[in-house]
Amino acid sequence: MENNSFAQFDRDHIWHPYGPMPATVAPYVVAATNNTDIILDNGTRLIDGMSSWWAAAFGHGNERLKAAAHRQIDVMSHVMFGGLTHVPAIKLARQLCELTDEPLTKVFFSDSGSVAVEVALKMVYQYQLGQGHPERRRMLTWRGGYHGDTFATMSLCDPEGGMHAMWEGRVMDNVFASRPPLWGAASNEISAYIDHLDSLIDSTIAGIIVEPVVQGAGGMRFHAPEILKGIRQLCDQHGILFIADEIATGFGRTGNLFATQAAKVTPDILCVGKSLTGGFMSLAATITTDAVAESISSAAGGGALMHGPTFMGNPLACAVASEALSIIAEGDWKQQVAEIESELKKGLVPLASNPAVRDVRVLGAIGVVEMKEPVDMKRATHAAVNAGVWLRPFGRLVYTMPPFVCTHKQIQKISCAIASIVHTEQERFER
Repeated sequence: MENNSFAQFDRDHIWHPYGPMPATVAPYVVAATNNTDIILDNGTRLIDGMSSWWAAAFGHGNERLKAAAHRQIDVMSHVMFGGLTHVPAIKLARQLCELTDEPLTKVFFSDSGSVAVEVALKMVYQYQLGQGHPERRRMLTWRGGYHGDTFATMSLCDPEGGMHAMWEGRVMDNVFASRPPLWGAASNEISAYIDHLDSLIDSTIAGIIVEPVVQGAGGMRFHAPEILKGIRQLCDQHGILFIADEIATGFGRTGNLFATQAAKVTPDILCVGKSLTGGFMSLAATITTDAVAESISSAAGGGALMHGPTFMGNPLACAVASEALSIIAEGDWKQQVAEIESELKKGLVPLASNPAVRDVRVLGAIGVVEMKEPVDMKRATHAAVNAGVWLRPFGRLVYTMPPFVCTHKQIQKISCAIASIVHTEQERFER
């Protein structure tokens, strides 16, 4: 098939994320990836300003991760995890327990972030059954959040402004607080918000789930880390569990290894994914405590966690993830993320004066420009590609989560691409 034929077949037969069928905008055809670059079929090289949906923290084709994959695939690419185990899974679980804070010591592997959150919800509900609280069947979260696209996780996404709003009334009934105070909020505002959360906790609440510090696909908002301390205290006070969804923020993205560490708190359940394998392949984990595991494993709690993905604990993915965590443990990401943050601030903060811009915010290796009006995605993507960068704006947001291995010049180029989109949108905004 010629390249044009491939593109046409894609349009006619392949459904892409968050889009209609057929797609209204033809996707770009990728021939290869290399380090920080996406290489299109026409030879155009684009800096991957999205880390391929926030996963490729070490760039594409990292030599150490490739070597780990080659070593493992020659030995064992897959084996069922029911009744069997293997060294790659054991080694990875040990690394996760060492990297996370006490008392997170029990690891459940799955194959995507959404499923990791689904597993966390099962853990919460079974824990409460084991504690003699069958009435605790709902979760408390806040508006503006995003936790996945599977049925239970959709029920935790913003019920009005989120991408799954159409499912209201068809998914689980959960409780939504207002959006949390932003980063830098005054202490009295934070205290008032914690009181607001407390007022929503009744006898039906089983736990609280949030994206710590950064609300991702729900709006790229940065909230005050101190709120997490209040959530930890509320959960302890009411006997409910705290789930930290760090699928997007885990492994250094915000400048801390885990975003919860900004508030020096530890959740009862931690969900990780995306960068877990350095973006090589899909793997996620739900990590919890002895207390949660014991309650689930009791007769009242059901006796077992009834979940088991076919590719759970896949040895190939575990081997790659283990090497990725070795890279993380060496600590180079700390300096890399700090330098990216500094460079993004230099490049993006001046855009705040643009009349089409509502807000600019930067934290760690995350840069966000929020426009006053929704972005024309087709025009914006075209502007970024013309500037040599791959970006994926949504709603009013033009943002980047670049690979940690980007150079200063590459971050400057990403900032210029975002500026190009802003100026393109300004022209449209002023017409």
